[in-house]
Amino acid sequence: QVQLVESGGGLVQPGGSLKLSCTASGFTFSYYAMSWYRQAPGKERELVARISSGGMTIFADSMKERFTISRDNAKNMVYLQMNFLKPEDTAVYYCNARATYVWNTVDYWGQGTLVTVSS
Repeated sequence: QVQLVESGGGLVQPGGSLKLSCTASGFTFSYYAMSWYRQAPGKERELVARISSGGMTIFADSMKERFTISRDNAKNMVYLQMNFLKPEDTAVYYCNARATYVWNTVDYWGQGTLVTVSS
């Protein structure tokens, strides 16, 4: 019953913008840190950005000046605003939820949404 559903991916030209959304259900959303990861063909999945349950954010160095992560706990949603997109940003973007307890860590993943940056 736990679900993370991404949306907002698509084709965009270099220099353009795109906003991804992730809708969560089946767990206590406000307890979880939410993250966006991405994976390009032939490459490992990498962290793009993370926002804690308290609103603290971290970004990968290559994205922190261009991307913004935010969350709306009332709607069980997390967003990734992407600006000044580059062809290197082309990847499947995944939504992740993580709760860390004293003796356990719980992770949930969405199916991903494809972002293609090309002219």
